[in-house]
Amino acid sequence: MSAHAIDSVFFQHLFATDEMRRIFADESLLQKWLDVEAALARSEAKLGIIPSQAAREISRKAVVHELDGEELQRQIRVTGQIIVPLVSALATACEGDAGEYVHWGATTQDIMDTGVVLQLKQALVLLKGDLGEIRQALVALAQKHKHTPMPGRTYGQQALPITFGYKVAVWLAEVCRNTERLEECSRRLLVGQFAGATGTLASLPEKGLDVQEELMRELGIGVPDIAWHASRDRFAEFISLLSMICTTQAKIANEIIALSKSDIAELEEPQREGSIGSSTMPHKRNPMICEGIIAGAKLVRAAVQPAHEGMIQEHERDTWWAEWAYVPEACIITAAILQHSKYVLSNLVVRPEAMKANLSLTGGLMGSEAVMLELAKRMGRQTAHELVHDLAMESISTGVPFKACLLGNATVAQHLSEADVDRLLDPECYVGLSAHFVDRVVALATRDPQRR
Repeated sequence: MSAHAIDSVFFQHLFATDEMRRIFADESLLQKWLDVEAALARSEAKLGIIPSQAAREISRKAVVHELDGEELQRQIRVTGQIIVPLVSALATACEGDAGEYVHWGATTQDIMDTGVVLQLKQALVLLKGDLGEIRQALVALAQKHKHTPMPGRTYGQQALPITFGYKVAVWLAEVCRNTERLEECSRRLLVGQFAGATGTLASLPEKGLDVQEELMRELGIGVPDIAWHASRDRFAEFISLLSMICTTQAKIANEIIALSKSDIAELEEPQREGSIGSSTMPHKRNPMICEGIIAGAKLVRAAVQPAHEGMIQEHERDTWWAEWAYVPEACIITAAILQHSKYVLSNLVVRPEAMKANLSLTGGLMGSEAVMLELAKRMGRQTAHELVHDLAMESISTGVPFKACLLGNATVAQHLSEADVDRLLDPECYVGLSAHFVDRVVALATRDPQRR
């Protein structure tokens, strides 16, 4: 039995992807630690700190299958340490005296922090790729429905007409901002750690900075300006951003659910072959994928609190163990959310005929602003607003069509003909600059990210 949904054979497909799970698997993490130890040895050999032969042997043995995994697990439980048994196991695996040079000048957190950063470097490739595909799906939707009219809604009620492309462009703009935030965060996040026990590199006073720079060059990550053993803001920012990314997708999913309600029926998430909506109601086509996106986003948001709590550290080093749980979990669930969102948005069912039908539900009341502004040219805005408001309330309370209420009013009839009223009450003529905004956002979304 699995203790977490991301490991469950029943729920794993909802809350995880195989690719991201592999990045954060135990074997992968162990290999990342070994990669850091090997790169450290090579860097120090290059700078004449340890023998080159020792560095070659350490690098040769710094692979998972060269270590006794069962003994390593036993030692971790016995010692309460992770890197100390790892260093011992690697040193034992090395031939000659090469093992004596493993972990030279480093401290446990140097290896563990840098190992996580290497995992995140891989994770970011997947996350950025998925966000890029989501952008493409939204661009296609926005362009296709740039001129598809639908009711705009505020506070749950029909307000003024928009186009569906405009709605999608609002989603797209938010996804683009999250993409930019992720790019900016990456530069701060992908920074390694090599600082020694209290961060001063006292173990390598003469060549410590050179080792630090060469090590990070070997690993392809940034050089820290100072030790961040007790500064966990990098992870706090990243997890906060994952929360935002997931919540944006949850917002979109929630909107799809709202617009797929039977009495609205303007959208529907794609139905996979063989899917069943209910165990007792055969007719149901429930938005299960969108529901999973919303559920996953709640779990990622829950990781924000421990990430922020982790920023409170005492002195030069303190506990950071919670990161071992919430960083992998947040990344894995985020990957699943983005995968589900890609599928939904790439295959979303859009019903323009339902959107058009819903535009007529209020009997022309959506044109009240257009009528008011036209009358305002003759009698002033406030006077026109009061007049049209009274007539709108009359239509709602009596059930008399809004057009009839307008034409039956002497003041309105004095200024507007029936043809004028018909034109002003046509919702398809009052979508404003919806198409312009679609074009603007699509242009931004398809621009080279390096030029933004």
